[in-house]
Amino acid sequence: MKHYHYIFTGSGLSALVTVYEMALSGKFQDKSILLIDEDSKKTNDRTWCFWDENNLFEKIVSKKWNSALFADKKFKRELNLDPYQYKMVKGLDFYNLVFDTISKQNNIHFVNQKVIDFQELGNHCVVKTDVESYTCNKIFNSIFNPEIVKNQTKYPFLHQHFIGWFIKSNEAVFNPDCATFMDFSVEQKGNTRFMYVLPTSETEALIEYTLFSKDLLPKTEYENEIKNYINQLGITNYELREKELGNIPMTSYKFWNHNSKNIINIGSSGGWTKASTGYTFKSTTKKSKELVRFLQTKNDFRKFHKKDKFWFYDLLFLDVLNRRNDKGSEVFSALFKKGNPSLILKFLDEETTFWEDLQVIWKCPKGLFIKALFSRIT
Repeated sequence: MKHYHYIFTGSGLSALVTVYEMALSGKFQDKSILLIDEDSKKTNDRTWCFWDENNLFEKIVSKKWNSALFADKKFKRELNLDPYQYKMVKGLDFYNLVFDTISKQNNIHFVNQKVIDFQELGNHCVVKTDVESYTCNKIFNSIFNPEIVKNQTKYPFLHQHFIGWFIKSNEAVFNPDCATFMDFSVEQKGNTRFMYVLPTSETEALIEYTLFSKDLLPKTEYENEIKNYINQLGITNYELREKELGNIPMTSYKFWNHNSKNIINIGSSGGWTKASTGYTFKSTTKKSKELVRFLQTKNDFRKFHKKDKFWFYDLLFLDVLNRRNDKGSEVFSALFKKGNPSLILKFLDEETTFWEDLQVIWKCPKGLFIKALFSRIT
């Protein structure tokens, strides 16, 4: 069996960003690194969006918006995001950037195989694929196992699930300078449901029908809602260019408790997804940088994670959505109707002081969160 210092089981966002940061640091050239994934990462299979005031992955950002629309059945508000911009990165552009960088590193390798199993055996680890087996010193696992969360009841487990259509319309109906962050004017049907629109020109946009809920829908229901929304926009003739679909776990489950000395769970498998929003890109880049710094001085993965106040905020929010999934629109509307957009984004980036936290939290419906807090305490 071939031996490596580090093996990444799965090469999703968290694995690729971590390896990319390792390569850029120049501190791991003496370490052999292997990425294993059954997907060769050669298609544009997803779109990532995030808000940023710096130049995070600036050379592959395909579109930026300085403002974003929030709406429900009663009001609309165009949010000035300054000093942030809302940015979009296409999956294929990200893959090409990372693989172009790591291909120049003689110590980093990729194999197109399916991981079947992995385990820690004393001072080394074994990874088994559908083709062969490998040994290594450390494993970075990003293959999500939903059964771990489903088999417990202490922490709620919701999904952010969606289908999106990239369309080109004959009518110029979109404002390419303003993204639609959340449009709750669609029928809620007992859930938290909204439309998400990323216009790239006056005639082109990604339109997604998104839910935060426990259960997934039949594919036709997502697509029928997209068709209805397109009609409401006044579009009578359009070309469907691409489709995308996704299902992102939303939970405050303590995935890091499954880390061992030599195996760490990363990405959604490690609780790196922002539990209250499902946003992954920026939180993953932060965690990856932390992990790369950690590796330079420490070697016990059980000591990597630290729980903070934001974990508890997310837990309370998910408790609310879990018990009253029909109240999601009310919670977000209360937050964005009069709240400071840049402060809300800073809060969601987990960069606020406690006083700033209170300014955001105080906007939320108090009864729902007091009940959730009381339930957690008792």
